[in-house]
Amino acid sequence: MNSPALPSGVLARVPGVPAPHHSRRRWPQLNVPLRDWVGRRVWRVGASTGIGLACAQALHAAGAQVIISARKPQTVQDWAAREEGVRWLALDVTDAQAVRSAAQSVLAEGALDLVIYCAGHYRAQRAAQWSLAEMLRHEQVNYTGALHVLDAVLPALISQGQGHISLVSSVAGWRGLPNGLAYGPTKAALTHLGESLYMDLQDHGVDVSVIHPGFVATPLTAQNQFSMPALMRPEAAAAAMLRGWARGQFDIHFPKRFTGVLKLLRLLPYAVYFPLVRRMTGL
Repeated sequence: MNSPALPSGVLARVPGVPAPHHSRRRWPQLNVPLRDWVGRRVWRVGASTGIGLACAQALHAAGAQVIISARKPQTVQDWAAREEGVRWLALDVTDAQAVRSAAQSVLAEGALDLVIYCAGHYRAQRAAQWSLAEMLRHEQVNYTGALHVLDAVLPALISQGQGHISLVSSVAGWRGLPNGLAYGPTKAALTHLGESLYMDLQDHGVDVSVIHPGFVATPLTAQNQFSMPALMRPEAAAAAMLRGWARGQFDIHFPKRFTGVLKLLRLLPYAVYFPLVRRMTGL
């Protein structure tokens, strides 16, 4: 990794807030449950609206100190200015040097308990309307941006011997879907990345989770020209994320009535899956 030296304050913790003990896991928990957010430091990277903003607000309401980074401030900058314990830090995740500088600034103020990668780009695309520029833009924001963040924070988390990384993927990454030619592969890569990270980081005291939302009412999904089953509000999605962290889950997926069906579809052979999805979507 091409990462800077750790800032001098990286191991400092908030007084009175103990580091998590990894012996507290109980079956079937794959991570240490995160329930008490008071004094915890969270860096939420990407998405200044929708799920990202709702999650930041829920964590702050639970007592966390939240640093919010995204390329466009939109409404989040005004909210951060009004709230004590919320910091806005502009960031383009496709700029590796900017990510390293932002991470140094965040880590210099103390240890991080949770890093959430929530940056996302989505444009519906099919092969007959192929756009290499769009394919690469999805890859740069949805996947390579996550690598930039990991490169900047992993040494610090490993040195701390504690912390949690949460990657916001999507159910669109579970299997190939119409209109998902650009988006789906990047989310599949993010899920695979989270799985490998989890296995590698267990011995270093760093937990990992992957978030798999279904349809959530956000500016991204507003582009869809079809009826979205089990559409959720961002606030409900944020509540589901906090429940997943509190239960020590690795795979945090919601809403269950929708994601449960998609998990079953993952088990089908291609000879069944392809025609079934074609009939279900009409595409």
